[in-house]
Amino acid sequence: MLLPLKLGIDLGGTKVEIIALENGIQRLRRRAPTPQGDYQKTVNLIASLVEECERELGRQGSVGVGIPGTRSPDHGRIKNANSQCLIGQDLQADLEHRLQRPVRLANDADCFALSEACDGAGAGAASVFGVILGTGVGGGLVVNQQLLSGPNAITGEWGHNPMPWRRSEDGPSRRCYCGKDDCIETFLSGPGWAARSDLGLDAGALVKAANAGDQAAQKAFAGYCDQLARGLASVINLIDPYVIVLGGGLSNSAALYSQVMPLLPRYVFSDQVNTRLLQAHHGDSSGVRGAAWLWNDDLR
Repeated sequence: MLLPLKLGIDLGGTKVEIIALENGIQRLRRRAPTPQGDYQKTVNLIASLVEECERELGRQGSVGVGIPGTRSPDHGRIKNANSQCLIGQDLQADLEHRLQRPVRLANDADCFALSEACDGAGAGAASVFGVILGTGVGGGLVVNQQLLSGPNAITGEWGHNPMPWRRSEDGPSRRCYCGKDDCIETFLSGPGWAARSDLGLDAGALVKAANAGDQAAQKAFAGYCDQLARGLASVINLIDPYVIVLGGGLSNSAALYSQVMPLLPRYVFSDQVNTRLLQAHHGDSSGVRGAAWLWNDDLR
């Protein structure tokens, strides 16, 4: 008997990637450059990748798509997308019309969280909060292997809360692209941390310098870890997840985990912190795998 085939598409700013999963095992993976600024070509490319994949595998699968934005529950069109050509478009309906089947969409951070909760670092945990620490700061919440979504389609957007327990050592106020001041994203994203460190290095170079013993970089990294602990403590205080999984470029620093965990008890409203802080198991593959897992009804 053939197992259900799950197709996932990660729609990124520079590439569109597709994966085929069968019982969690990768059967096929392809990628192509994203058509820049052209919505219709983007729709056509996604559909073509699905059709080519199914021809090669000889059967049809379910289709999930991770997007750099959110599908509005009010009108079904895309909002909050950094790929401008998607904003205001009914991507789900257009893909369903082209492919002649249901299609599920989710934010790329939600897909990351779902992947790590289904068969990644958080597999088996009752609740998983997935965190992206990259060019932005995103998140997603999964409970019993099901993605949690609310009436505004913004579950997990902790990056646009203000930095908690703000103090003078955190430096001057900075405006976030969302229009508010001192969002967590302006501290914990790669570009945000680099700008606030004032050392003229990007985030990757800051981590390397800290690992090499540069005192200024080590001080900047210690400050970053404390800010991350504060941000995550506010998440733990609110939803008390069993596991927090970190992804994105900054999550690859091993020192992050050893330094942040001991700081959490300072800020979490508990005598002991039992939440586990883990690095993503699937790394950069989590987004596209999570898109495929949007069709995880078999796990209910």
